[in-house]
Amino acid sequence: MNSRRHTITSLSIVLLAVTIMSVSAIGQNAYAGGSGMSLSADCSGSTCAISGDTDRSDQDATMVVTASNGNIVTVGQLGTSGGIFSGSLNVSGLDDGSYTIAVNQGSSSKYNLSVSVDVSGGSSDSSASISNVVATSEEAGAAEEASASGLQLTAGGMEGSTTIDVSGTTDRSGDITLTVTAPNGNIVTVSQISPSGDSFATTIETGGPLWSQDGIYTIKAVQGAASNYQVSAEVEVIDGHVIPEFGVIAAMILAVAIVSIIVVTAKTKLSLVPRY
Repeated sequence: MNSRRHTITSLSIVLLAVTIMSVSAIGQNAYAGGSGMSLSADCSGSTCAISGDTDRSDQDATMVVTASNGNIVTVGQLGTSGGIFSGSLNVSGLDDGSYTIAVNQGSSSKYNLSVSVDVSGGSSDSSASISNVVATSEEAGAAEEASASGLQLTAGGMEGSTTIDVSGTTDRSGDITLTVTAPNGNIVTVSQISPSGDSFATTIETGGPLWSQDGIYTIKAVQGAASNYQVSAEVEVIDGHVIPEFGVIAAMILAVAIVSIIVVTAKTKLSLVPRY
C-alpha cells in the first residue's frame, strides 16, 4: 500500500514538472512571436490604402481621419480577422493639406497609432508607416521596439536591473525628446538627447519614488511635430526593477521543480514502478 502511495506521489511530482515545462514553453513561444500593432498608409491618386497587423483579434480597430485644423473627416471600423486589418480612404473630395490617419484598439498606447498623408488637388502620393512591436531577442530581456519612417526606438533591460537602456536611429539631426510615463499616467521624467550621426543612446534609472508604481511604463520619443517621428515603447517595472514577460523566471521554476524531484526521490526511495 505504501509503495503504491509513493508511486502516485512520484507521478504527481513528475506531472507537475511536465506542466511547468509546458507552460514555460508556451510562454516562450508567445513571447517570441512578438506583440503589438502596425499601421501603413499607401496613397496613389485619389485612394489611400490603409492596412496593418495586430496581435489582438478580439476587437475591431477604429479608424479616424482628421484634418490639420482638427476637424474629423471620417470615422470607420476595420475588422481584425486573423490579426490583419485593411481599409481605404478616398481623398478626391478633400481640401489640400495634411491629414492624420489614426487607428486604435482601445485606449492603450501600444494599440493607438497614427500616420500623416498629404493631399493636393484631390490626390496623394504619400506613403507612411509606423509599428509598435515587442522585441523578441532573449538578450534584450523586457524590451520593445518601435519604428516609424526614419525614427526607430528600442527600450529594454535585463530582468532585475534598475536601468532601462534606450537607443535608436533616425534620419534627422534635431534633438529627440524622451518622455517616460507611469502606468497611472503621471510623467516620470522628460529629457533631451542629441543624435550622433544617425543613432542615439541613453540610460534611464528606474529607482526612486516616481517609479514606485508597478506596471507598464511608456517611453515616448519625439523628434519634431510630424507623427512619423513620434514613437513609443513599453517596459514593465515591478518594485523599481525591470521584469521580462517570460524567460529567466520560468527557467528557475523549472530548475527548482527538477531538483525537488531528485531530492525527494533520493530521501524516500520513491519509485515510478510499483514493487511487488
